[in-house]
Amino acid sequence: MLAAIFSGVNESTWEHMKLLFVPLFLFSMVQVCLLGRNYPNFLAVRALSVLTGLALIPVLFYTYTGILGFHVTWVDISIFFLANMGVFCLDFALLRRGWLSSGWQQILGLLVLWGLAFCFVWCTFHPVCLPLWRDPVGGTYGIS
Repeated sequence: MLAAIFSGVNESTWEHMKLLFVPLFLFSMVQVCLLGRNYPNFLAVRALSVLTGLALIPVLFYTYTGILGFHVTWVDISIFFLANMGVFCLDFALLRRGWLSSGWQQILGLLVLWGLAFCFVWCTFHPVCLPLWRDPVGGTYGIS
């Protein structure tokens, strides 16, 4: 049960999004301790970057599968890598510019990151019955 918090429990799109989020979240907590003073906009930028990466996965996946009518494994893997690349490219660009550095934006970024962490854990055990959470292999939702 503890492993379910950190890893994918089925093949749903939501669980693939969790595979992107969890390492980024844990890495972000280390980074904020080590780099937080050097980048006063870190939390807000990371939250925006993570939201962008998380949005890319379902948007790209459902767009191409909606057009083709089926999925291709190598495209699915490529989408995951593109989403990761999107996170870090946006991170790099925004951190260097110094945007989103006010105090309230940092607090909002922290709340977004912790809110997403809560949502990913909660939805693993209490999934919403929508296609985003449906395992295409077994047709189940969440941990089963």
